[in-house]
Amino acid sequence: MTTETAYRADGSGRADGVGTWAVLLPAERYEAERLVHHDTLELTGLADVAGPGPGDQVAVLVDAPPRLVALGRVAAPARRHREDPDDPQSGVEPAELVVSYTRRAFDEPVPAELLTLDGPVSPLEPAAFRALADQLGPPTARRTWLVSLDLPIEAGSPAEAVRLFWSYVQELGPRELPAFVSPAGDELAMQAFVLGAEANQDPEEDD
Repeated sequence: MTTETAYRADGSGRADGVGTWAVLLPAERYEAERLVHHDTLELTGLADVAGPGPGDQVAVLVDAPPRLVALGRVAAPARRHREDPDDPQSGVEPAELVVSYTRRAFDEPVPAELLTLDGPVSPLEPAAFRALADQLGPPTARRTWLVSLDLPIEAGSPAEAVRLFWSYVQELGPRELPAFVSPAGDELAMQAFVLGAEANQDPEEDD
């Protein structure tokens, strides 16, 4: 698991890497990163882009309007499965740019309208990087949450029901299945989430 290291105890942002950069995520990739937790961001198709090297710091943004959604550090390029990440026999290809997340703000992006981005990867002044990091403030205190996914499944045995459960989860995923989350010890505060956002599951309230 990564740690929230982009904000020091004295309240100042960090920009002490070899370089500081801005990476612009396409809208569909932003949605994918927001739905499922990843420790790293792997971007391909940047073979002609000269820029970040290992250890450099990166501000990850989305456009229209520009918003900061994460901070990270460039890691050494990795090899990525082209077809099935769970199948060691599937084809692999190099990942052009690998960023290890150090801080995430996917649910509450920080406005960054004053930045001018020249493309998917742009150099960023260290002062601009620090200003973005400072806007994030200190990390939110972590707590324990209970997350559940309930599916009524018809099957001939418990084992078959479990297999069908995972088949439905893989097929439908977070875009269609509601996940229920509540703080540990406060199940009455349970909320349903679909597409990474709170979703009303009471049909009577829709009338």
